[in-house]
Amino acid sequence: MGRAYQNRKESMAKTAGAKTKVYSKYGRELYVCAKAGGADPDGNLALRGLLDRAKKAQVPAHVIDKALDKAKGGGGEDFAPARYEGFGPGGCMVIVDCLTDNPNRTFNDVRQCFTKTKAKIGIQGAVSHMFDHAAILAFNHDDEDTVLDALLTADVDVTDVESEDGKITVFTPPADYFKAKQALADGLAMTDFDVDEIQFLPRSTTAISGDDLILFEKFLDMLNELDDVQNIYHDAEY
Repeated sequence: MGRAYQNRKESMAKTAGAKTKVYSKYGRELYVCAKAGGADPDGNLALRGLLDRAKKAQVPAHVIDKALDKAKGGGGEDFAPARYEGFGPGGCMVIVDCLTDNPNRTFNDVRQCFTKTKAKIGIQGAVSHMFDHAAILAFNHDDEDTVLDALLTADVDVTDVESEDGKITVFTPPADYFKAKQALADGLAMTDFDVDEIQFLPRSTTAISGDDLILFEKFLDMLNELDDVQNIYHDAEY
């Protein structure tokens, strides 16, 4: 799993430069999360984790406050999650997660990104079976056994634990994400994480180069320009 995660991190680094609307994307996700579970992070664990990630991404406080105030106000847009899967340039596998208030518009917009880059959108489940859905927590620590003991004591379902260069990376099923964070906070006083997220990790990779790579980067740019797109996962290896 570690190699797949490393490939994913490298891909994220290349994608991050194209996410010119990262603040609005976080704002939308915060609004949806707070509206669904309440705007108090002490009572909404999903919101608490999202706020941590937003702050790490240097989302300005006024963007965060605006999203939470909007959620407290009741009304507003009614966003719903939407997931699209398919094959990108060079045959790589792609998952696109969205939040939308108009599924027909979003599907058409995402489909155009596929068709304009010689890619092919598929049906639900077309490629997701080739990814592992995992919660990932990475932090500075040098004792893998102590970390594992804290997690198992709290009855966390640990998928994998990796230790390298003074850093521990914990992989768990998404359902155990909050339990794992709490176990690490209680057992190790660990509250600062270098990586704190839930994502799709490819089980293998597809090497792309040349014209396919150019098209793939165009494909990512087009998707990231869409307001409804929240996250893009893929197995492409540069």
